[in-house]
Amino acid sequence: MQLEPRYGDVPILRLDGDPSAICEPLVRQNRRLGNVLATLTDEQWVTGSRCDQWTVRDVIVHLNITNQFWTMSVGAGVAGEPTRMLDGFDPAATPLALGAGNEDSPAVVLEQFLEASAAWCSMLEGLSTDDWTKQAEAPPGHSSVSAVAHHALWDSWVHERDILLPLGESPEQAADEVLTSLRYATGLSASVEFHQGAGRTGEVGFVVSEPTGTFTLTVSDSDVSVVDGHETESAPIEADAVALLEGVSMRAPLPVEVDADVSWLFEGLQRAFDQ
Repeated sequence: MQLEPRYGDVPILRLDGDPSAICEPLVRQNRRLGNVLATLTDEQWVTGSRCDQWTVRDVIVHLNITNQFWTMSVGAGVAGEPTRMLDGFDPAATPLALGAGNEDSPAVVLEQFLEASAAWCSMLEGLSTDDWTKQAEAPPGHSSVSAVAHHALWDSWVHERDILLPLGESPEQAADEVLTSLRYATGLSASVEFHQGAGRTGEVGFVVSEPTGTFTLTVSDSDVSVVDGHETESAPIEADAVALLEGVSMRAPLPVEVDADVSWLFEGLQRAFDQ
């Protein structure tokens, strides 16, 4: 499914909290992944991942491309010239096409990852307080630099599990990385549905455990928002945070039964990936 990003000054997805708080977990996750990759054998690099058609090497080729894009996107946004490169982006087909034909050795792919990751993390660590609220581009369209970084963390966190779980490894589950990625993923999925023009509005609260957190996802007539806490009229969704994040990210079934009146809020990523 081709996306139609919302460009301009009114983002489709809003996240509450300190915009710069995403920097620490994102940088930590990127550096941790780089350290893990440096320990892999040649045999492990060609092991199949959880992503169809991709080995561990292919997943890292993808992350090399995305880290370069995030760096370019945020740099342009901070300069006051947010890009418009993702109109028509297909989450299922485009990443496959961008990585097709890459035959670099694992050693070269690792070197490229470390370079792209270092540049990306260095840029984020150098941002000012005001920079985090400037507009940059991610698949939903123009949003805050903070929201772009949220997308990057979610994508990289999921892909870290995509390569490590098939290798029999236990990925680290830092609380802030899990909760930040979960909040963003639920908002992103609802944003895709919103963008399809279904005209539906709704609200659902979440109470998650291991790690513990609460937040509320709201779809209004104009946008999607994710805020801490839950004071919704209906009962919140209660689940294990990692299992729910895996479900929203289409790596596993949702771990809980979701009422029919809000189930559509979780169908956006399934629609985007044509599943």
